Amino acid sequence: MSISGSEELLNMVSGPFSTSQISPPSESAELAALICGLIALYAVIRIILEQDVMRKLLFLNVFSFAIAGIMALLIPHPLGIIAAAAYFVGSTFESNAIASTWAGGVEE
Repeated sequence: MSISGSEELLNMVSGPFSTSQISPPSESAELAALICGLIALYAVIRIILEQDVMRKLLFLNVFSFAIAGIMALLIPHPLGIIAAAAYFVGSTFESNAIASTWAGGVEE
């Protein structure tokens, strides 16, 4: 099989590594990112207005979910998923550490 035949075969197969160019996100991904943005905005408003600190932590987790979703949807590269996952895991550890500290920490 020649090199041009391999390129034609790769162009027929869909997937993130099938072409040398990465296509921009589709309209459905933009709509999903917009919905995630609205959820993040709602969570920020609730964080600001909420009086109970424990409820603020719940909305902080919702905010982290929304930001990770936006990152995964708008970064048109396979490494975008890794960046979103790393952000999500880090923000979850942060929220859990805050909640554990607020609850009194680990008793020995």
